[in-house]
Amino acid sequence: MTPHAVLDTRQGWLAHPHSLPRSLRSWLSDHGSLTQRLKSRCVSFRVVPLATGHARPNADEYALLGMMPAARAYVREVMLLCDEVPVVFAHSVLPLAGLRGGWNGITRLGSRSLGEALFSDHRIQRQPLAYRHLRRDHPLFRAIGARQALAADSLWARRSVFCLDRHPLLVTEVFLPAIDAL
Repeated sequence: MTPHAVLDTRQGWLAHPHSLPRSLRSWLSDHGSLTQRLKSRCVSFRVVPLATGHARPNADEYALLGMMPAARAYVREVMLLCDEVPVVFAHSVLPLAGLRGGWNGITRLGSRSLGEALFSDHRIQRQPLAYRHLRRDHPLFRAIGARQALAADSLWARRSVFCLDRHPLLVTEVFLPAIDAL
């Protein structure tokens, strides 16, 4: 077991989920580009930036990124829309030291997809996926609920760390109920 899998388990994230809903199983376990998969399933795909800038990561993200509690990072939150319907909420966290390295372009993405950049650069290495069933009390669930009405009591999410020049970038994708229609 890798150190990250141990950290994920202690924080409620699972390296191998045992009870993924059948309708989400292929979405959650796909190791390819989520952006490319979404684009193949809809007529129009759009990234809507919601929040970007220096902020404190969520409590379950510090250790995974090797950060001290209360340290600030560059945080980007976007909504991925297929045919103008929100299907995924994406949350990315980059320790500030990474902004001076290969990740410096992340602050200029705007409405462009981070996923396209991640999967087009051979220097970027992806660590294993981790999964979690988010309840209403999780900060990511609350962030989504603050932007749109949610009838669901829980949502499934996946996350993984991408490394470039030894600088980690954590990407978490929360799958919204509308993903079932795709």
